[in-house]
Amino acid sequence: MKNSTTRFSDRVENYIKYRPFYPLEVLNVLKSECGLTENIVVVDIGAGTGKLTKLFLENDYKVLAIEPNKEMREAAVNLLSQYSDFTSIAATAEDTGLAENSIGLIVAGQAFHWFDPKKSKLEFSRILRPGGWVALIWNKRQVDTTPFLREYESILQKHATDYEVVDHKNIGEDAIAAFFSPGSFQLKTSQNNQLYDYEGLRGRCLSSSYTPNEGFSGYEALVTDLKQSFDRYQKDGVIAFEYETQVFYGQLTK
Repeated sequence: MKNSTTRFSDRVENYIKYRPFYPLEVLNVLKSECGLTENIVVVDIGAGTGKLTKLFLENDYKVLAIEPNKEMREAAVNLLSQYSDFTSIAATAEDTGLAENSIGLIVAGQAFHWFDPKKSKLEFSRILRPGGWVALIWNKRQVDTTPFLREYESILQKHATDYEVVDHKNIGEDAIAAFFSPGSFQLKTSQNNQLYDYEGLRGRCLSSSYTPNEGFSGYEALVTDLKQSFDRYQKDGVIAFEYETQVFYGQLTK
């Protein structure tokens, strides 16, 4: 399996263009449940190209974006450097380099499944202030709510290299409960949708690190099946992706 800190290096452009952003409901949860205020510095760990970071910056929060992948980190800097409250840091979830007891809120968007859970828990506990919060957030692609999404899931299972191993859906509530143990966590959900033309659908598919990229073995067969599926289910030239945005939040016991 590819190194988790480098496997997205050749996916950056498609990730920026075609991955979903996060709905405003995420902020509402963090404000009402996790004490998010304008005075709290948010640490976005595994920030990638800044999809989640941007939500905070647009709403006047200060963000430290932790990202180990050079290409994704540089893309975030290019996209977000106009925000004065944005700081990019080359580090990992397991070794952030941040000061002890310095952080009020840690978030991870579409990233926790890449972390070493034991080492990152120790690091999060070290940098969090007493009473600080952790929120693990995913845009969970629905796999069986429409005929197209069922077929898209089958295409991934047929053509992807290590999809069954690295898919974030492998991180279930038992693993999240173990991370927050002996404390507990809560879950809030909201809906988030995208519409794609064929080029967008292709880019969304290729933004995933487990799909064969252009120029590699299996790519042509993948996009052939993808195009046939798009043609079969498109309506007015677009296809819909449906997501459930999940926010798992809790506190870590020191």
